[in-house]
Amino acid sequence: MITIVVRLVGWIAVWFGSLFLIAATPPWIAWVFLPFLVYATYRAVLQLAYFRPSTYIRRVLQQYPWQFLTDVPRGRNKHPRVQEDEMWFEIPNPEDPEEQVPLLFLANMRTFWWMRRFGTSRTKPELKAQIEPLWFAGDPRFIAVVAATGRGGEAPRRLHLLYQRTATGHRGIAPTDWNAGPAALERARRAGAHVPDPSPQR
Repeated sequence: MITIVVRLVGWIAVWFGSLFLIAATPPWIAWVFLPFLVYATYRAVLQLAYFRPSTYIRRVLQQYPWQFLTDVPRGRNKHPRVQEDEMWFEIPNPEDPEEQVPLLFLANMRTFWWMRRFGTSRTKPELKAQIEPLWFAGDPRFIAVVAATGRGGEAPRRLHLLYQRTATGHRGIAPTDWNAGPAALERARRAGAHVPDPSPQR
């Protein structure tokens, strides 16, 4: 969270600095600083867009430990079990490991990096290798965080929030329990997911 705020402040400072230089220099020189202004605008908006997901990432990591997953099924085409045409991972259901739960990369400004590494038949192996093994924390039935392996393989990087649409709490989308037990539902709720209350028979 602190890193995001520092980056945001930094890019805003670059934006104002570029604007000042554009206004204070002759027109034929001001064009030199215009790309810096445009890029600083883009990066500041990117940091603002990441602010809310980062709060959820923090909550997920407070509830679930990191796991290292290898050979995780993934695809860039529509998954047969979902309606949306998005990239996806398949993660084992923690209460039924034989069931694979699709987790979608719902499109936003930060999915491009992952899209390149999901790959196609033409993608370089070294790009695909950057998300193998996969860092994973969460419950794929509700909310989770994935990350790539950092340099040296000792820390996660490129943290990305994934969630089921039914766990967003949006109007018109009813939460579902995925047959999860009371403990799993409560844990997901503490991580920020919207889940139904456990039924009395549970």
